[in-house]
Amino acid sequence: MQKPSFDPGLTQQVTGVLRRSINKDGSFNVSRRGGSWRDVHPYLHLLNISWPRFFGLVLFAFFAINLLFAVVYFALGASALAGANTATEASRFLDSFFFSSHTLTTVGYGNLAPATIGANVVSSLEALIGLMGAAIGTGLLFGRFSRPSAKIAFSERILVAPYQEGSSVQFRVANSRSNVLMDLSATVLLMTVESSNGDKRRTFRNLPLEREGINFLALTWTVVHPIDEASPLHGKTVQDLASLQAEFVIVIRGFDDTFSQTVNARYSYRYDEIAWQAKFEPAFEFDAGGNMVLNVDRVGDYAVLGP
Repeated sequence: MQKPSFDPGLTQQVTGVLRRSINKDGSFNVSRRGGSWRDVHPYLHLLNISWPRFFGLVLFAFFAINLLFAVVYFALGASALAGANTATEASRFLDSFFFSSHTLTTVGYGNLAPATIGANVVSSLEALIGLMGAAIGTGLLFGRFSRPSAKIAFSERILVAPYQEGSSVQFRVANSRSNVLMDLSATVLLMTVESSNGDKRRTFRNLPLEREGINFLALTWTVVHPIDEASPLHGKTVQDLASLQAEFVIVIRGFDDTFSQTVNARYSYRYDEIAWQAKFEPAFEFDAGGNMVLNVDRVGDYAVLGP
């Protein structure tokens, strides 16, 4: 039986030019189509979206629910709410909207109250929805705040830099947060598009590293792949990597000491994001008190070497 070729899960099939396999935010460059609404998990979606979108959806839902119930209270008539301003239709609708807001949040200031059986039934239903909504919202906030995640800062460029008697491929990472990350490991894959018998296939090669792990990420970590005769990058030029559509796929794993859980970060560099014959500049320094200071915004600083 022929041994299957290595595929980390990004497929070997080539049907077009891939912009990149992993986006800059660490997400996979995959769009899903053809699913049904049953495949959508609202809780997971609300956990994964950005904070501005999350709060935007919360405000939109709050306004939409209140608007819907305000229409119902308004349709029940002028006598449905005690204390409502019935001088104009606009003021009565505003009172209906604010009464809905008071009921949904279970505040109940007392200036407005249901005065008919219909209004009492609707307000009871809205109060139940408000209690359930508050429970769901609290769970979502707790889930978003308590979920462990790694905020790894990657250098903007991957370098081809001198290494011992030869050269190497290097990139640098640092922890953007103040929490402690321990027992870190790195996996680097070289993804290329190569032709075989007239067919193009995507090939993945694991790049051996000078140091595959470190005990803790307190400062910076320069991940180095020596380019020796066994390296798939040996003898490759800028044009070679461009023709191969080369992309370096990176996975960093570590143990978050705050949450006592394993976290990971993903990143990738394309062939046009390589800085040739360069070296990283120091990203940390010592202050007057003898303390080490890490400048996270300088993790990607590098200098191009002379000819």
